Amino acid sequence: PEKTAKRRAKHLNVHESGKSDCGVKSNIKSIPGVMTIRGCAYAGSKGVVWGPIKDMIHISHGPVGCGQYSWAARRNYYIGTTGIDTFVTMQFTSDFQEKDIVFGGDKKLAKIMDEIQELFPLNNGITVQSECPIGLIGDDIEAVSKTKSKEYDGKTIVPVRCEGFRGVSQSLGHHIANDAIRDWVFDKLPADAAPRFEPSDYDVAIIGDYNIGGDAWSSRILLEEMGLRVIAQWSGDGSLAELEATPKAKLNVLHCYRSMNYISRHMEEKFGIP
Repeated sequence: PEKTAKRRAKHLNVHESGKSDCGVKSNIKSIPGVMTIRGCAYAGSKGVVWGPIKDMIHISHGPVGCGQYSWAARRNYYIGTTGIDTFVTMQFTSDFQEKDIVFGGDKKLAKIMDEIQELFPLNNGITVQSECPIGLIGDDIEAVSKTKSKEYDGKTIVPVRCEGFRGVSQSLGHHIANDAIRDWVFDKLPADAAPRFEPSDYDVAIIGDYNIGGDAWSSRILLEEMGLRVIAQWSGDGSLAELEATPKAKLNVLHCYRSMNYISRHMEEKFGIP
């Protein structure tokens, strides 16, 4: 169609011999509020890294569309009772309206967290997955998270600045999510805390396996038959406790390099885990 052809004209061209490129316009940032065929930073954080953590509740903070679009799209299998102690296939959103854009959504976010605590008391933590409008209006999700964490006796509440417009693909969302784990999970662990399990020389973590259709379980069986002990799965069928246990691993077995190289490098540098 003529209208589509006009829009696509800058994205199609013929490569001529001897030239470095054909001058196509590509890899541009997504427009906030416009659904694209590719993922965005929010998709990389909520859909890939944080979403499969089963015992935490992940709030899609913003209009309902992003949360709905990302709801149960991936076959992240997990063991647990949905709505009781596991929440992967449930959709939590702050459902931003026009008045929230104008007046801010901090109070609404605090109210949602209170409702979550009342309705789902067995959740082990909360993440705030920020959508495009949150970054545009400047909501202080960090302040709300810190306040509510103290109110709930130190519960892990992680604000994730993964607004979709920050990256043209999911990859930056992976990076942002990894940094959030570093800053809000790893860095909050007391250095003198007693270990929750007896470490062994054969402790490994499966990093970057999202248990799509149960593949992480198969990998785990093979590794354990070799004599290794899997102490964490990132993040398919994973839990907050497993994230916290990972710095005690002797080796990180990296499956998806694209999504988890950032946090693996950090663990290698800070904790000496190869």
